[in-house]
Amino acid sequence: MTFSSPFRRAVLGATTALLLAATSALAMSQDRPDLVVGVADLPPTLEPGKELSNVGTRVNYSVFDTLIRRDFLSAEGAGGSALVPGLATEWTRLDSLTLEVKLRDDVRFHNGAPLTAEDVVFTFSPERLSGENAILPEGPAYFSVLAEVKAIDEHTVQFVTKAPDPLLEHRIASWASWIVNKADWEEKAATDGGIPMFPVGTGPYMLDEYKADQSIRLVAFDDYFDGKPTAASVTFREIPEPSTRVAGLVSGEFDIITNVAPDQIAQINSYDDIETRSVVLANSHVLAYGTQDPVIQDARIRQAMNLSIDRQLLNEALWGGQAVVPNGHQYPEFGEMYNPDHNGLEYNPERARELLAEAGYDGGLIKYTTQPNYYLNALPAAQAIIEMWKAVGLNVELNVVDNYSSLDMAALQVRTWSNSTRYPDPVGGLWNLWGPFGGPQRGVGNWANTENLDRFNELGRIIESNVELDVRQPAAFEMLELWEKDAPGTILYQPLETYGVSKDVNWQPYTFYYMDLRPYNLSFKD
Repeated sequence: MTFSSPFRRAVLGATTALLLAATSALAMSQDRPDLVVGVADLPPTLEPGKELSNVGTRVNYSVFDTLIRRDFLSAEGAGGSALVPGLATEWTRLDSLTLEVKLRDDVRFHNGAPLTAEDVVFTFSPERLSGENAILPEGPAYFSVLAEVKAIDEHTVQFVTKAPDPLLEHRIASWASWIVNKADWEEKAATDGGIPMFPVGTGPYMLDEYKADQSIRLVAFDDYFDGKPTAASVTFREIPEPSTRVAGLVSGEFDIITNVAPDQIAQINSYDDIETRSVVLANSHVLAYGTQDPVIQDARIRQAMNLSIDRQLLNEALWGGQAVVPNGHQYPEFGEMYNPDHNGLEYNPERARELLAEAGYDGGLIKYTTQPNYYLNALPAAQAIIEMWKAVGLNVELNVVDNYSSLDMAALQVRTWSNSTRYPDPVGGLWNLWGPFGGPQRGVGNWANTENLDRFNELGRIIESNVELDVRQPAAFEMLELWEKDAPGTILYQPLETYGVSKDVNWQPYTFYYMDLRPYNLSFKD
């Protein structure tokens, strides 16, 4: 295996075991094709509770499994929310606080160890994931609701929450809930600086080779409980330049490419052997603001910034009108928790000018920081938004960086980000991402000490710990209003995610960044 130098010594101990497992898998997989996927970026680790990003979950989804699986194919458009068995065979609500889960007895991790209740308890433990001081700092955003996870017997686990949680089943079917092997995780943590780079999972593919900033190669795990994988291997290759990914798809170098721009769709579809497949993501491109920055500390200035953005124009110019501008930080999939009457994401440059005058904006410089390739159309969107801001009197400068890893995120005035809806409920969107355990409040510090922050957090605790609609609904609706009033950021649009795919590959993209390559969603034409 090839690793970047900071991690090399930490992972060499696992290399031999991984290569032996990979050799065995390949020997059983000679009749299957090798799938190659061209992507814009790759994750720096495969720890599934740490790398909670679009590029991370795309890869990790094939390496790890959840107890319950969200069946995206259960609804038209591959955005279904039906819950089906994963590593669990069944689950039962014993009372308002307790969910009992029965595990399959035929599941093995990639290192050969059987799945047991002990692994599940460890995965969700306060030390690793759910506690306020968890090793994985984003974990509490998903699982601070847990009071206890306990093993009843080798294949039975009970999840006990601190208060009634209407979304517990969705939580353990979604982000951060992928199951790891306790013994393997702890052994690797001892040499990897506390957090393993490459823990083993139970998924249909297992790690064979990791080349930092180049490629990740997975090989079929033929002991997979849900059927023999249909590809011998899957290689994700990092190709930042969109035109280079398209050229590789045309030449046959890649079987699938991600992040196809709308203006490339017609070109790809003009060939006989390749095509595009598109979905509107349950994800929004957003801007996050530094609310403590002296230039934009006044909420009226941030409100003016938001009112100055013509999102429909951005949609038409950048996405061919195929993106979606939602009605605020909410989505119809929330059902009764969605407010169709909410008047969010207004375009009103005249009101923006009035707010700037009221706030006494004196022309202070605002830097807009973005990465050129991480989010599709991020750079042209930034250039357009800057011109919209200048048109109402704001002094703005573009700051393009290769990545955010070396930056002080709390010092950024404006940065690009994205928000995926983890569960079909405001708890999985606005609260999960902007609440006390989300980046803007916790680590990055974009949102702090504003007028409405305490009330927002109070309401968020209500919606995550109540099951009564007449209590949850007004609280969620008020949260929407407070978020827009404090304006720690704004939504731009839900992007159109387009893949270029060889017509020989039968595969359906989902409304999440998950790339599901399990046998039921991946096959090949003869």
